[in-house]
Amino acid sequence: MSSSWRNINTIAGHEGRLFLGALDSAIAPRTLSDRRITHIVSLGTEPIPADNPASGFQHLRIPVEDVDHADLLIHLPAACHFIHNALGHGGNVLVHCVMGISRSAAVIAAYLMYSRRIPPMEALDVIRQTREQIWINPGFTEQLVLFELCRYAPSPSEGIYVKWRQRIERSLKTQRI
Repeated sequence: MSSSWRNINTIAGHEGRLFLGALDSAIAPRTLSDRRITHIVSLGTEPIPADNPASGFQHLRIPVEDVDHADLLIHLPAACHFIHNALGHGGNVLVHCVMGISRSAAVIAAYLMYSRRIPPMEALDVIRQTREQIWINPGFTEQLVLFELCRYAPSPSEGIYVKWRQRIERSLKTQRI
């Protein structure tokens, strides 16, 4: 079995400090302890042990579904700052969703874009070096492009973000009719 199909992989350039994984990696005590994970970013609503403040983990939950119209973009600055601060203070970070192929990969890509000032496709190429099965949904891929256009700071008052949200809302209304 290829090492890239594990439940958890380290990200190139961050060996042993930044990990991308599936839900299984976030609930496996041995996986977490073997990698000395101190910080966890959870994409979705599935419960994990780190939800308990007594777990000892610093935990950021982003309750976003893996659907094209989900707004991951507004959460990317907080996720990037959480990861950046954790790594800057000697922490080890796991970013996970259910499968470890779309939402969590998008957040890791956003962090690489933010920290290295690289474009979205280059960030995805870095991730694929160790986790080739990533498959970010098209909506999140578009949001990575917008994240760069917003200079890594989308907000409810930022024009590019506002126009994108309005387009998504119009599209969803049209689909409901």
